[in-house]
Formats: sequence, C-alpha cells, structure tokens
Amino acid sequence: MKIGRYLVVFLLVMALLITFGNRGLVDNYLMNKRLAELKFQNDEIAIENKELKRKILLLRDDLTYIEMLARSELGMVREGDIVYRLTK
Repeated sequence: MKIGRYLVVFLLVMALLITFGNRGLVDNYLMNKRLAELKFQNDEIAIENKELKRKILLLRDDLTYIEMLARSELGMVREGDIVYRLTK
C-alpha cells in the first residue's frame, strides 16, 4: 500500500507542477493572452504607420494638401484673400 500512496503523492505533485509550474498551463494561458494583446498593438501601429506614410507622400507631392495645412494649422492666407476678424 505504501507504493500506492507514493504514486498518488507523485501524481499530485506532477499535476501541480504541470498546472502552476514554470511553463505550465496557467503560464501558457497568460502568455497567450499577452501575445494577443501584443498582436493587437502591432496591428494598430501598422495602421498608424500606413497613415503616416500617406501623409508623407501628400506633403512631398500634393501642393493643395500643403496649402490646406498651411491655412488650417498655421493661419496663413493667400494674397488677395479677404480676412475677417471678429471681436467680442
């Protein structure tokens, strides 16, 4: 009967190690969850990179885009434009 007890204890220890040990089931679950988060972040960064590349190409080649940015962000006006200033 002693062999049976040792076998049960051994199996119990092995089950605990497989479940909670290094590279066990719990660790594997957490790593898969982290991997999914990193893949999602990677996809978001890839989308942002594509948008930035598109803006770079527009800034290099498209004069109307450059003019639109100068007017909206820098407040520049073209010669001959009429500027209205509203005061309170």
